[in-house]
Amino acid sequence: MKSIRLIAPLPALLFAAALPAQNLKEFEKNVTEFTLANGLHFIVLERHAAPVVSFHTYVDAGSVDDPKGRTGVAHMFEHMAFKGTPEIGGKNPVAEKLALATVEKAYNDLEAEKRRSDKATEAKLKQLNEALEVAIEKAGQYVEPNLYPKIIEENGGVGMNASTSEDSTNYFYNFPANRIELWFYLESSRFLNPMFREFYKERSVVREERRMRTESDPQGKLVEALLGTALAAHPYRVPGVGWASDIENLRVADARDFYERYYVPANMTISIAGDVVPARIRQLATTYFGRLPKKPLPVRVVTEEPEQAGTRRVEIESPSQPIELIAYHRPGQNDKDDAVFDVIDGVLSAGRTSILYKTLVRDKQLALAAGAEATLPGGKYPGLFMFYLVPNQGHTLAELEKELDTVLDQFKKDRVDATTLARVKTRTRAGLIRQLDNNAGLAQLLATYHVNYGDWRKLFTSIEDIDKVTADDVQRVAKQYFTTQNRTIALTVQPAESNGGAK
Repeated sequence: MKSIRLIAPLPALLFAAALPAQNLKEFEKNVTEFTLANGLHFIVLERHAAPVVSFHTYVDAGSVDDPKGRTGVAHMFEHMAFKGTPEIGGKNPVAEKLALATVEKAYNDLEAEKRRSDKATEAKLKQLNEALEVAIEKAGQYVEPNLYPKIIEENGGVGMNASTSEDSTNYFYNFPANRIELWFYLESSRFLNPMFREFYKERSVVREERRMRTESDPQGKLVEALLGTALAAHPYRVPGVGWASDIENLRVADARDFYERYYVPANMTISIAGDVVPARIRQLATTYFGRLPKKPLPVRVVTEEPEQAGTRRVEIESPSQPIELIAYHRPGQNDKDDAVFDVIDGVLSAGRTSILYKTLVRDKQLALAAGAEATLPGGKYPGLFMFYLVPNQGHTLAELEKELDTVLDQFKKDRVDATTLARVKTRTRAGLIRQLDNNAGLAQLLATYHVNYGDWRKLFTSIEDIDKVTADDVQRVAKQYFTTQNRTIALTVQPAESNGGAK
């Protein structure tokens, strides 16, 4: 799991020190779990402080599961999940279905002509493009735009959103307690019978997201280059948003195939936290989500990243502020040393007391920013531990890279002192505890920990894992993984300097 670096208020810090076993037992009294006959798992947490409920649907599939040549499709289906159903969001389900079929037929004709290569004529392609645009426009006449989210908002729903990461897709929002059954109807309906309306409009939106977050952002370009260089085989090397050409060619059938394969009940977990009665939740879950047909679990990624045999380096030309990323391969979240990486992250880069800040930013003033990310791009499979460096005025990335090497060499030689270790553990624990203060945070954590570790109780025992980390563990893991043969470097260079190395 990614380490959490939040600064908790004093009460949370005090609570953090006393959290483990006895509090888990108290917490368990308010948690109910059950699994429907189709395999869909529910976690229900009673919290009657206010008449509100947070809902979190966790789908154990993300961009790492995108098929080759169809990158970005996990994200595309996330967009489709807000388009409603035949009954929600459409003015005439029968006519709309026929109109959407006409769109796909027009698109098929266009693609067939393109495949004729040198035999295709500009006039014919223009004609087919116009026919496609007409078909899309006609299908759009049957749409009631944004009706699905509008229903939620009109009934007091807040915080409605979704996210697609490398490892998962998540849907979440909050509802008044007296609208619980409406949530069950709406959420189950969009996964029982999703509507792939306005697909090509949303495809353009996703394409624009890539343009903004990657193609127009030096940092986005650099991270993409880092992943593609550090990872030779594993699909973590592919950008989560997808490759531009893949996005531009996604079809409805691609999103539907992804949905059919991964949105199966046994691959989904729903957590509910707030003013609820578990028996009522179970009844509603059976009524509404019991409609989803039982299907086999999807096949997981089996490709393993081969061991790296030497430093890899990649440069990206950019006139922007210089940035350098340095990454080391690390094991996945279920490895015995997962907590050690979080502690290392805390010691080296968390806050103004961290080694990197004190050395590179405060004392030597070589960097405007220097830090680390313990888990990149995801944690389900082995990935990367990444450092980032931004030079101060008058200094270069070459200086920073050399100084980071010095810091890491010293870090591997000297054991972390007890005071620093204790401070980092307290800070890490407090960050996790802070998320337990609200229904939405709890719902998200319960589902996430259940799926990733097989038991939501890991949410509590992970704090114990942090406490068990010793200075010897930190030194051992640093020596094992922070090596030159395990390293990949990505940096920006001024266009005229692309052949001159780190500047």
